[in-house]
Amino acid sequence: MLIYPAIDLIDGKCVRLAQGAFDAVTQYNDDPLRQLKSFVQDGAEQVHIVDLDGARAGKPVQHDLIGKLTTAAGIAVQAAGGVRTREHVQALLDNGVSRVVIGSLAILEPDQVTGWLADYGPESFTISLDIKVEGGEPIIATHGWEKSSGKLLWDILSYHAEAGMKHVLVTDVSRDGMLTGPNLPLMQEIISRFPNIALQASGGVGTIGDIRQLKQAGAAAAIVGKALYEGKFTLAEAVNAGA
Repeated sequence: MLIYPAIDLIDGKCVRLAQGAFDAVTQYNDDPLRQLKSFVQDGAEQVHIVDLDGARAGKPVQHDLIGKLTTAAGIAVQAAGGVRTREHVQALLDNGVSRVVIGSLAILEPDQVTGWLADYGPESFTISLDIKVEGGEPIIATHGWEKSSGKLLWDILSYHAEAGMKHVLVTDVSRDGMLTGPNLPLMQEIISRFPNIALQASGGVGTIGDIRQLKQAGAAAAIVGKALYEGKFTLAEAVNAGA
């Protein structure tokens, strides 16, 4: 199982949110390049970078910075935040990003995303689906987690799986940044229903045991953020547990 250390950017600084709330921001490093180099030194094979300003604004805000980080990384970069047009996709790919993460647009304009998938291929994209459990059902949130789409996770997953999407990142927003453990039953159900999807599990990882559980469940990757910044374990330990 691959470990993606996360670099979330607000105003050019590394931060983490609690439960997706932009008024619950903790800043960890004012130099994302230094943070990236530290992850590379600790054994990162790929890194997950999010333009949180872009996710909130619905347009790229820090994609130039992501391009600079990608150039300096020396490893594969998966980038998210504010992607709304083919030009945004092309700009990130031109800047060396290995995989472009599509969030809100995958729910709001799925046909457009399907067209990109046909043009660029499934290895160029990850669909990011942020979940809030409402009435016992996993409902997808959009626009930087601030709005509810009213759409059920299973319906959106079915659409994109049928279109050929391979990589899917699912975040339980209620657990993100809380270090309380991933929503393991949800992740297990996704893997069971969609065995051909490479699931990136996100939200709540707080211990090495959480990583081992996600690996045992069959997740292809885990996104790890706050646990690393808070020193709950090292990236080298996480990579070893996922191996």
